[in-house]
Amino acid sequence: MRNYLFLIIFSCAPVTHLWAQSYPAKPVRFVVPFPPGGSNDVLSRAVALGLTTQLGQQVVIDNRPGAGAMIGAENVAKSAPDGYSILNVQGSFATNAVIRKKLPYDPMADFTFVGMMATGPMILIVHPSMPVKSLKELLALAKAKPGEINYASTGSGGINHLATELLRRAAGINIVHVPYKGAVPALTDLMGGHTQLFVTSLPSVLPQVQAGRLKALAVTGARRNSFTPGLSTVSEAGLPGYVVELWWGIAAPAKTPNDIVNRLAAELQKVLQLPDTKERFAREGAEPEVMSRDAFTEFVRKDIVRWRQVVRDAGLQQD
Repeated sequence: MRNYLFLIIFSCAPVTHLWAQSYPAKPVRFVVPFPPGGSNDVLSRAVALGLTTQLGQQVVIDNRPGAGAMIGAENVAKSAPDGYSILNVQGSFATNAVIRKKLPYDPMADFTFVGMMATGPMILIVHPSMPVKSLKELLALAKAKPGEINYASTGSGGINHLATELLRRAAGINIVHVPYKGAVPALTDLMGGHTQLFVTSLPSVLPQVQAGRLKALAVTGARRNSFTPGLSTVSEAGLPGYVVELWWGIAAPAKTPNDIVNRLAAELQKVLQLPDTKERFAREGAEPEVMSRDAFTEFVRKDIVRWRQVVRDAGLQQD
């Protein structure tokens, strides 16, 4: 009887490991919780292309926008934990955790974190018709015309919503929030003159800025960015201490087998070091950021803690 039980235990022990060895046996779905065309989509597609080669199976982008990125996140949180559904996570993933009273998922308990993809600055842009050439002039105009400047965001509670709210409070100005379901519709209305201001990722707007279709006033990082060296930081331009930076990464449903997540993490790190990936990211104004699973998990946790304090200090209300 003892030997029989031993054989059962022994024969079952390597099942998970063998499952991971055969992974992936079919295409992997990479959910991007924003519409096509924005930075989350562009960077995720670059990574998906590399992962397709590394994994030997197609990694297919599945855009599921809406509710400030919560629709896509909920979809993956409730997907089978088998490695065939992964999620693009970003700054809004952290801000949603502190700005929403109720989430359809737990941001830490319902996911396992694979790794960071990239980091990048945000950029403050305005419609070309705005009679300002600097952040200082924009703030002066906003003070002279309270409530007359509309600012776009990719959704209430998202990273660019909170980044602009921080700007508004730090500068003591009255500007009006207009939320959209992603960067592309927000940019479309900005370029159409329906809104006047947008704080967003540099990757999503760099071509429009370079073509003169949008006017850039400042970057939100701690220092000037190599892609826009002539552009001052918000801190330099008149609001000392103001710093907001973006990040993009990958998560999977909680309880996804550890060996599978480790495989994804290892292949992601390889993809981020490929010249093609670096070139694609550079064209978008982002830089690859290699980070271990544990380090990325701690990064996300700390970012949530940071934004929770920011929301409290700014006196923002939860939605």
